[in-house]
Amino acid sequence: MTTPGRRPAGKSLTPAPDGPHAADQAEPRPAVSEPTGAARKGVRTALRPDPQTGDGRYPVAWLRISAPRGATPTATSTCLCGRDRSAVGKRQVLALITDHEDHRANCPFRASPEGRTAA
Repeated sequence: MTTPGRRPAGKSLTPAPDGPHAADQAEPRPAVSEPTGAARKGVRTALRPDPQTGDGRYPVAWLRISAPRGATPTATSTCLCGRDRSAVGKRQVLALITDHEDHRANCPFRASPEGRTAA
């Protein structure tokens, strides 16, 4: 048994605070000022629009193939139209690759606007 005022060996007990204390307030800073440091004379890129605009293309169909050495190959074929297929094994993966290529040719999400109006 330990006596009051002595700490047990191997324990580090910290005393509890007397009550709540407010945090120290930081010094007020000026609301408007010039930037400081080396970036002051640099080019302001944050205020410019992004010069790299896309050409209107975006991914629609994905084919993921995993064939680690010495393991069974697997593949998944997904598309924005709702297609979601998978295959396990060499023959099934090769068949899924062929099926994915056929789907890419016939998917309504991949048809170009010119092709839709011409048809």
